[in-house]
Amino acid sequence: MRQQSYLIDTNILIGLEDYHAVDAAYAKFSSLAAAHKVDVFVHEVAREDISRDKNMERRRISLSKIAKYQVFGKRRGLTTVELEAAFGPLKKPNDIVDATLLHALKSDAVDFLVSQDKGLHERALKHSAELGRRVLFVGDAADLLTQTYEPKQVPIRHVAEVDAHMIDHADEFFNSLRHDYPEFDDWWHKKCVKQRRPCWVVYDDDQLAGLIVRKDENAAETDAVTKAAKILKICTFKVAPDKRGVKLGELLLKQVLWYAQTNGYEIAYLTTYENQAALMNLLEFYGFRQAGSNANGEFIYERAFSSARLEAVASTTPYEAARNNYPRFLLNDAIKGFGIPIQEAYHDTLYPDLWNPRQRDLFSGVSHAERPARPGNTIRKVYLCRAPSNLGAPGSLLFFYKGASKEHPSQAVTALGILESVTLARSTRELMHLSGGRSVYSEKQLDEWHATPSRPVKVINYLLVSYIEPAISLDELRNIGVVNGNPQQSIYKVKPTHLRLLLDRANLAFEV
Repeated sequence: MRQQSYLIDTNILIGLEDYHAVDAAYAKFSSLAAAHKVDVFVHEVAREDISRDKNMERRRISLSKIAKYQVFGKRRGLTTVELEAAFGPLKKPNDIVDATLLHALKSDAVDFLVSQDKGLHERALKHSAELGRRVLFVGDAADLLTQTYEPKQVPIRHVAEVDAHMIDHADEFFNSLRHDYPEFDDWWHKKCVKQRRPCWVVYDDDQLAGLIVRKDENAAETDAVTKAAKILKICTFKVAPDKRGVKLGELLLKQVLWYAQTNGYEIAYLTTYENQAALMNLLEFYGFRQAGSNANGEFIYERAFSSARLEAVASTTPYEAARNNYPRFLLNDAIKGFGIPIQEAYHDTLYPDLWNPRQRDLFSGVSHAERPARPGNTIRKVYLCRAPSNLGAPGSLLFFYKGASKEHPSQAVTALGILESVTLARSTRELMHLSGGRSVYSEKQLDEWHATPSRPVKVINYLLVSYIEPAISLDELRNIGVVNGNPQQSIYKVKPTHLRLLLDRANLAFEV
């Protein structure tokens, strides 16, 4: 497998090269790329983009720094008409630059495009899910480099619930908040500590890596645009700058979504600034919508919740409905269910928060909480296999069956997912592209699949909807009729009558 290659957008170049202090995520990406001799390119259209920068000093510095990078040339004869046909309307000069970058990515001359531009991410996703997965925020690019070239044992990351007074607010984790909010220390003491506000925290290597401060509100006392009887306000949502590539933002958001759904909230909301592109992109992906702005110029992002059965909408696919209403999903006669057997090693990789060995591991206690609260990992996942069976359309239900295992649970259905896509990878490079920023495999592990045109690897992208606790044992599966005799060794279709029984047994927090 050859080295990965990255094309960086103008905003990444400026973030790395201007006269301000370099953000930790940018520095991590740059140092990892240099250490592992990974090709990093700047597209020739970056000169045009930088030339429009009204900050003359920054423009001068940025143009001078382009020479540090390999310059990626534009395809001769490429026209705006061709770009617009492929990537949608191009109303501004910056839109043409974005489409040109995506054209370079789609040509497979580079593996990934790194950008903090929310609009570029959205344009890539509209073109195709596969292209969208290859456009990365800088933190995720740094994480992918770490995963690919520096494989190591990663501690199980749990979300722990604590009161604000239990957190050391002098931690350097809060420095950026103090910089952005001069009144932060006063607010933390008066509002968070004195009111004993509940928080979700994530610790990594004994360091605070992620934090959410939450507050219950009602229609009479809220800054939400939409009024409701039970509102969940996310007062603070922060991930440490050098941890933004380990999907901790998605981990924390999953905690919010599962908590709000389980506890009957009608609305959840938080505020963001315009420069928080990665956070806004993540929120919008899971159904949050910009409802307005507050007096400080922050965008108010809201999302509604319900325990009622989700109804189909003609203009929305079942997968899109599940994503926008996560963790709820559609169930009708057109939705199929499938069982996916998974070996213990792969199960532990995909669901590290379910890994519960009889002997405590080296990382026990990293959460700083006696009872870590699930969920403990990301929503979007990718599973690799060579199972010959076909899966249904996006929106199909996936029941993951953990095979005979040394650790509990063994021979049981442990998790429920929603299918996003199934694609065949016919080379290691395709495997890397299709798994994109979600990969939990190193370069060596991807190579060991030996993907070829004659022996392709099935890449299953899906959303984790719920853990099934207690897990559905093999005996239960036999009683239901899902398993007859020995359990299936390959992907299999679940009969409609069995599908309903499995969902009833899953104890979901909403009707299906």
